[in-house]
Amino acid sequence: MKIAILDDYQDGVRHLDCFRLLDGHDVKIFNNSARGLGQLAVRLGVFEALVLIRERTVLSAALLNKLPHLKLISQTGKVSGHIDVAAATARGIAIVEGVGDPTAPAELTWALIMAAMRKIVPYATHLREGLWQTASIMPELNTLGSVLKGRTLAIWGYGRIGKLVAGYGRAFGMDVVIWGSDASRQAAEQDGYRAAASKEAFFAQADVLSLHLRLNDATRGIVTAADLTRMKPSALFVNTSRAELVAPGALEMALRIGQPGFAALDVFETEPLPADSPLLRYANVLATPHLGYVEKDSYELYFRAAFQNIIDFARGEPKNVLNPAALAH
Repeated sequence: MKIAILDDYQDGVRHLDCFRLLDGHDVKIFNNSARGLGQLAVRLGVFEALVLIRERTVLSAALLNKLPHLKLISQTGKVSGHIDVAAATARGIAIVEGVGDPTAPAELTWALIMAAMRKIVPYATHLREGLWQTASIMPELNTLGSVLKGRTLAIWGYGRIGKLVAGYGRAFGMDVVIWGSDASRQAAEQDGYRAAASKEAFFAQADVLSLHLRLNDATRGIVTAADLTRMKPSALFVNTSRAELVAPGALEMALRIGQPGFAALDVFETEPLPADSPLLRYANVLATPHLGYVEKDSYELYFRAAFQNIIDFARGEPKNVLNPAALAH
């Protein structure tokens, strides 16, 4: 098959052990993103199969209608709203899904929490400039970091990632409180954690608040400006899930007034994040370039499943098909 692997920013895929699974196929790897319907249509028009790295490229109905040779979309992990499934099905384009693991995003969440609370990045940056124990050259920002023991870790979403993060909080001696669906709160209580009495109390009592929700129509914009401004001036807001869980402009507004006082973010509404993004100018924001799943073990897991799905499809034995009606075409 003629296969395109999209948005491999670090040129890492061809170095994976599992890349050999595609031996014998005509494979093109794109290391940069195309923007706009026209550019994408020209770039992808000759391919029979696309491998998507999570949600880095959106496949709309308009784009799919301009890809005459496309037969298969192989998703790393699960589809999450970035593919028009109905349009793909109507055109006879099969979508196959892979597998995931919560370890890497949970560990990154904890790394961000530790780094933000102890101000590791600004301390390390200023040390390279010859400044000893200096978090900022601005006196009002040159403040001490904080330990986690005894503080309240608020987790919204008690799924696979949320459960791991809750366990890390417990190991560090934090008071872990959970918010989410009735089922999530009940499961958390069964595991010995505390469920918040209300969403208002959940935000108000948090020293560290971390989101671990799926993005869908029900959760889009679920965190409002009113929620965020209930947080303490000393609190840290963490989002390694999806930027769109927060109402547009709400976090920027809350950070400007200092409630919460800090944020650690791995996800953004526009990715790659433009260099002129206001978030990069906030001294109280620790930002990373969507690294939640970007590490070697996760890549081997994600891509091995995605490549095996292509092999099965090419053999006429499609597996893990999200839209089986497409096969009828």
